[in-house]
Amino acid sequence: MGNGIAMTPEIMKDRTKKFAKEIIFLCRKLPKNREGYLIENQIFKSATSIASNYRAACRERSKAEFIAKMGIVEEEADETLFWLEVIEGVEIFKRESNTSLMRECNEILSIVVSSINTARKGKSD
Repeated sequence: MGNGIAMTPEIMKDRTKKFAKEIIFLCRKLPKNREGYLIENQIFKSATSIASNYRAACRERSKAEFIAKMGIVEEEADETLFWLEVIEGVEIFKRESNTSLMRECNEILSIVVSSINTARKGKSD
């Protein structure tokens, strides 16, 4: 977020939840055929998992637990990005439709990786 706002856990919780909702809206627009259902199931699960696992990471009791849970968030964000790339690659929607979702997913992924790296550097328990 290049606007100088500190990324607090509360802001990140809201941001990941908003992203999950945007993916749900996207899923509603996918074609009702075999490829649409497959992509819908996969991206729905991975995007909502980003938000739910981030919330869980914020409740962890130790840095090790936080890092482990954030690792799941990283994997789910990367998977969501993969499915957004597939949607673009098979031309389900016009390219511009996915641009903001892909950008947001990349930003979330970058924030998560940075948080994991910071936690690993300061890991003492």
